[in-house]
Amino acid sequence: MTSAQLALSFAHRPALGREDFLVAPSNADAVAWVDSWPDWPARAIVVYGPEGSGKSHLAQTWRLRAAAAELPATDVSGDALGGADAFVVEDVDLNPPVEADWFHFLNLLAERRKWALFTARLAPIRWQTALPDLSSRMRALPAVGIARPEDTLVEAVLVKHLTDRQLRVAPEVVRYVAQRLERSLAAVARVAAALDAAALAQKRAPTIPLARQVMRAEGFELDHLERE
Repeated sequence: MTSAQLALSFAHRPALGREDFLVAPSNADAVAWVDSWPDWPARAIVVYGPEGSGKSHLAQTWRLRAAAAELPATDVSGDALGGADAFVVEDVDLNPPVEADWFHFLNLLAERRKWALFTARLAPIRWQTALPDLSSRMRALPAVGIARPEDTLVEAVLVKHLTDRQLRVAPEVVRYVAQRLERSLAAVARVAAALDAAALAQKRAPTIPLARQVMRAEGFELDHLERE
């Protein structure tokens, strides 16, 4: 019989309120735009940035504030407007809508005085569209970028994830993990979940050796002094 505790899989619900979104230089402009709603100069804005930069989290904070409906980019159409007054449409450059539907959707936003927040990986000026009118319309939308998170933000978000999981971790362990993670908030969430599971299984607070073990198991790159 193993001495390790069986780690039961409980769902972890991340906090998505505005007060839970950590502001740093990499995302400050985007936060300011989202916080300025409903005083936007247009009926929609675009928040863009690389995967793991936090744009979806920020979009969700706006969704809660604006009571917005989530709408898949591929289902954008006039019929999709329904009774909602605001919409979050994610990854529009990865899953582009039918262009005629998209153009109609933008027109209806203005006509019916509804709101939308689009997320994308690339700025609208780099999107490929065949309809010239749609291209010019999208490029005219206010667009604000989020950069890859800086070291201080990675460390702060890691602490937040661990705290959300009621896991106490020594500062030196937090620094060790944060310095070796890719600059992605998705990676931070993943390693926090893995640390939590490992700590529960071994019934002890995470240490640097345990963190090293977890990061190797999760496929995170360690610095050259620690590679086997």
